[in-house]
Amino acid sequence: MTSTANQAQSAQQQGPQESRVFAPPAAFAEQAAVSGMAAYDALCAEAAADYEGFWARLARENLAWQKPFTSVLNEADAPFYKWFEDGHLNVSYNCLDRNLQNGNADKTAIIFEADDGTSTPVSYRQLHEKVCKFANGLKSRGIKKGDRVIIYMSMSVEGVAAMQACARIGATHSVVFGGFSAKSLQERIIDAGAVAVITGDEQLRGGKQLPLKAIVDEALALGGCESVKDVIVYKRTGGNIAMVAGRDMWLSDLVDQQSAECEPEWVSAEHPLFILYTSGSTGTPKGVQHSSGGYLLWAALTMKWSFDIKPNDVFWCTADIGWVTGHSYIAYGPLAVGATQVVFEGIPTYPNAGRFWDTIAKHKVSIFYTAPTAIRSLIKASDVDPKVHPNNFDLSTLRLLGTVGEPINPEAWMWYYNNVGREKCPIVDTFWQTETGGHMITPLPGATPMVPGSCTLPLPGIMAAIVDEAGHDVPNGQGGILVVKRPWPSMIRTIWGNPERFKSGYFPEELGGKMYLAGDGAIRNKETGYFTITGRIDDVLNVSGHRMGTMEIESALVANPLVAEAAVVGKPDDTTGESICAFVVLKQARPTGEDAKRLALELRNWVGKEIGPIAKPKEIRFGDNLPKTRSGKIMRRLLRVLAKGETITQDVSTLENPAILEQLKEAS
Repeated sequence: MTSTANQAQSAQQQGPQESRVFAPPAAFAEQAAVSGMAAYDALCAEAAADYEGFWARLARENLAWQKPFTSVLNEADAPFYKWFEDGHLNVSYNCLDRNLQNGNADKTAIIFEADDGTSTPVSYRQLHEKVCKFANGLKSRGIKKGDRVIIYMSMSVEGVAAMQACARIGATHSVVFGGFSAKSLQERIIDAGAVAVITGDEQLRGGKQLPLKAIVDEALALGGCESVKDVIVYKRTGGNIAMVAGRDMWLSDLVDQQSAECEPEWVSAEHPLFILYTSGSTGTPKGVQHSSGGYLLWAALTMKWSFDIKPNDVFWCTADIGWVTGHSYIAYGPLAVGATQVVFEGIPTYPNAGRFWDTIAKHKVSIFYTAPTAIRSLIKASDVDPKVHPNNFDLSTLRLLGTVGEPINPEAWMWYYNNVGREKCPIVDTFWQTETGGHMITPLPGATPMVPGSCTLPLPGIMAAIVDEAGHDVPNGQGGILVVKRPWPSMIRTIWGNPERFKSGYFPEELGGKMYLAGDGAIRNKETGYFTITGRIDDVLNVSGHRMGTMEIESALVANPLVAEAAVVGKPDDTTGESICAFVVLKQARPTGEDAKRLALELRNWVGKEIGPIAKPKEIRFGDNLPKTRSGKIMRRLLRVLAKGETITQDVSTLENPAILEQLKEAS
């Protein structure tokens, strides 16, 4: 059986049928950008009747073009699709200059909510000036169109400005999440061939000062990063850090004497706006490359469709700019539509677990977008301490809620709907990926009846389907592989420097080579056709909405001198959605008791240093060996059963060492 066939088979599972249905509130639907299912159906019909015409209309209506496009979709080199390729535009111009021209110059673009609770408003005029000075500073260092720049920063106005400044001069940025280790950062610097790193001295999280510049120094010292000529440092905490003469400079020194005007670099719509690294099942991170025009179109359009953004809304996406959600729904989408948004530096539990609700009340947030992991942790917190329950806060300004990063379980959805939205806010449960650039399947808040736990229906123009291992459609009610049958403007263009991996990973030949493979299993409801995502069909774990390759974690474990072999699987977790369970064979005798606990802690910390804290296994089990077939293949499906604490019912006759299963039942 092929790997895709195995994936299809593993996607067959069906969750419990959800019968609760919630119609969009009538008052919301009346004023919505897409009002009622008839309006949704009309957009879908337009896309079906004239696919290229549909996207061309939206691109002309939603973006400002310096040179209008004449070519809409170029499929000549499929699956390397090109959209609006002869059109020229600038992403930063679309996000900032347009707002100076249309009356939004003095409108608040960003409300920066610092870790300590202080807040700072930044207008579109001020943000434009900051970005232009930043862009001129980059140019003064010789950074130009086509160069790659790594951004390793915490949540800040400067982080957003750094991304916009790169876009303004045509440099391709690659943001690395501030929780990643020096080794992870080094790998990304090398792969991208970055000429500069923009970072901070330290970051503030939960009242703690955590290193950034020191990790950059460590990454560069690991070697192979000779392409980096400049390290630009934003002074956030004033902490004592080392500065290397001739390479390192303070951001303030770079920008202070620069002009507040910077002519944008007009680029082709296909010009790479950014590379964002995401985990792959082979262990090496994949540099997902996104275009300028198609990506920005979808970021702006989904702000209007999914979030129903209005001029007086205060939008808050709680993601980090190190993830794609922070790209599309902090750095680009909200600014492209002239929205006011909260940019949040802190964590949801500092100074207490009421921080989210307090911030919503403080800034009169009307649209709130967060991860199911955060919701689940705050449910637990409010059960322990009733003072931090959302009922104790004024959330009356909320009109729309959203979730992102992973499927939300129905009971968490209901708690969110009842206690945060007070039964009056639609919830947009958004399915999408780093590779898709923006939402793909989600309720439209003024149109789609909502079902807890279901992302419902594809957005207009997104030709999503569920197929078997041969690429044939499966009937509703039967699980299969989620695919998208037609290219769309915001899709991944390639994997940076690895076009063959792009083709084999996302457009496999066994599916015909032209259907986008999402890598998720899904099932459609027999009656409504609603989609429910059933989980990853490859070896990528989704922990708190963060995707990590099992091979990446296994490689980190085996790099420890004590470890001979390791296998990593996911197991369901009430808080993080999925947690990491590692099965480890040491080069010494299998530890027990306190020795096992001590070694497990040591290995967790090792993985945290190698990859980052989010990759630490929650559970480590030690064995004399791993369950293997006689040909030496590790039987991970059996390990998944053990991790869940379930009884193995599968045939184990092919195992070389079936007795090992009993040993691996115990966690350390």
